[in-house]
Formats: sequence, C-alpha cells, structure tokens
Amino acid sequence: MILAAGLTPAWQQTLVFDHFREGEVNRATEAVWCASGKVLNVGCAVHHLGVPSHTLSLAGGLPGQALRDDFARMNVPATWIESATPSRVCTTILDRGRHVSTELVENAAAITASELSVFRRTFADLAKESERIVLSGSLPAGTPSDFYRSLLELTNRPVLLDFRGDELRQCLPFKPWLVKPNRAELAATVGEPLVTEADLLSAMQQLRSAGAEYVVVTDGPHAVWVAGPHGVARFHPPVVDVVNPIGCGDCLSAGLAIAWHEGRRWDDAVEWAITIAAENARHLRSARFGRPV
Repeated sequence: MILAAGLTPAWQQTLVFDHFREGEVNRATEAVWCASGKVLNVGCAVHHLGVPSHTLSLAGGLPGQALRDDFARMNVPATWIESATPSRVCTTILDRGRHVSTELVENAAAITASELSVFRRTFADLAKESERIVLSGSLPAGTPSDFYRSLLELTNRPVLLDFRGDELRQCLPFKPWLVKPNRAELAATVGEPLVTEADLLSAMQQLRSAGAEYVVVTDGPHAVWVAGPHGVARFHPPVVDVVNPIGCGDCLSAGLAIAWHEGRRWDDAVEWAITIAAENARHLRSARFGRPV
C-alpha cells in the first residue's frame, strides 16, 4: 500500500472562460468542483492508477464534508481527521483564449494541538501497513515547522517528500528516499536564486548531501532534472494539449511512488512518472484518470 499523507487538502473550484478579463464581469462557460490539494491529488492518482492506496488528511466544516463525499463517491480509501477549522477552498481560473491558468489559493488556517496529535498517532498506525509513503503539502498556519520531522521519527518506510523550506530541511537528516520540489520551491529551500543550470544542479546536490537519496525537480513544461546514486539526468516532458495543469506535480509524485513500488529501473520510473503527469494535464479535474495505454 502507498500512503498519501498531508495536512492541507482543498476543495477545488475550477472555472473555465473563453476569455477572462481582469476588473470586469466574467461568465464561466464551465464550472467543476472536486477534492484536491497536494495530498488528495496524490492519493486519488495512486488509487485511479490501480495501486492499493490510503489517504490521510484533515476535514473540517462544509468544505471538509465535500472532501469526504467526493472520495467516497470514487471509493478512494481515506482516513479523515476531523478538524474544527473548515477546510480551505481554492479556485482555478482557466482562460482558454490565452491558454493561461490562474490559481487563487486560500492558505490553510491554524488547527489545534490535539488535532495534530491525533493525526500523528493515526499516521504511525497507517505507516506500519504501508510500503511507501508520500508526505506532501504546506503546513497549516501555526503548525510547528518540525511536524513533518516528527512523523518521520515514527517510520522507517521509504518516504517521498513534496514540500519546501525549513520543514524540508529538518527532514533531510532522516535520509528520505526522494525529495520532489519544483524549481521555485527548491530555490526557497536553499535560499538562493536558481538562475542557471549550474545553480540548479548545485542546489540539488545540497539536498543530496544533506540526506536525500534522490532529488527530482520539476519546472512546469520544461525539463525534469533527477539527481541520485546513478548521477544526474535530464528528462523532457512530452508536448500535450493542456486542459488544466493543476496537479501535474502531484501526479508525478504518485507516478514515482508507483514506479518504484513496481520495481521499475530508476530511469524508466522517472519517464513513466512524467507520462502520468502529462496525462493529468489533459483532464479538467486533477488525478482522475486510469493508466495511459
């Protein structure tokens, strides 16, 4: 089983416009809603790609009930920690005329110490049943920056980390199997602008020297870089007709976890995961598709 765990799910509204004009009244040609956020996208993708999965996250208020209901409709296995804080709501604006997507993100509000404690205990139990774990997403406001580190203290399973900054740096001494920031998140983690290719590779090596076995860095439709025990490699995503780019990085994380779970060679694993991320871009709702033929 692959466990997807994280504290910042989102109820996602996606609005599609033929032409979106700032400062004016805009009427959407289509509107869809779904459970999303990094952690839910990973869990949803793993499930739809046919691998046993379990998702652990928070759910609060009416948006939280919507998250539960959406996962129940899809039969995605999940454990929800009830929160007194309503789950956040985020909005994606898709401008078809200009082929531009805009993300309006509500930051996750603070949760209680007791809710964090329940989450930690539940994670420890689920981790024992898991073969690989994906920890992803930012921490809610006020959550101690060492919270993810405290989770790693509870398991010796291979863990993929998809978050940034001090939270990530504190986890590196636990030698995570894989760290997957995008280029901007990597820059924020090392505290340096990544202007050149040499800057990027140096930052990736910093994470490896600090403990990460593999570092995979994405950059939207641009090259995916991998640094690991076999050296450094660059992969080029396929060109696709993009419907909605939201969640592609999360689907890449899911694809990497599945590929290693299935015993693929590291280079084949990365190429397959990139294919999964590209497939996600073809769909309006994130992480809701089967294996590409």
